[in-house]
Amino acid sequence: MIQVETLLEVADNTGAKKVRCIRVMGGSNRRYASLGDIIIGSVREASPDSNIKKGSVVRGVI
Repeated sequence: MIQVETLLEVADNTGAKKVRCIRVMGGSNRRYASLGDIIIGSVREASPDSNIKKGSVVRGVI
């Protein structure tokens, strides 16, 4: 289960390496995200040659 402030490793080719969850989408008081849920996160680490920069706010699927 993923909750707010969880640090996640990214498994795609966007260039982001780590993302911190800011919000779990799908309801006003949703506490946890699981497989298939959408979250909003902030990039904490990124590859130097990517278009995604540290601090960018992104959406992702768990």
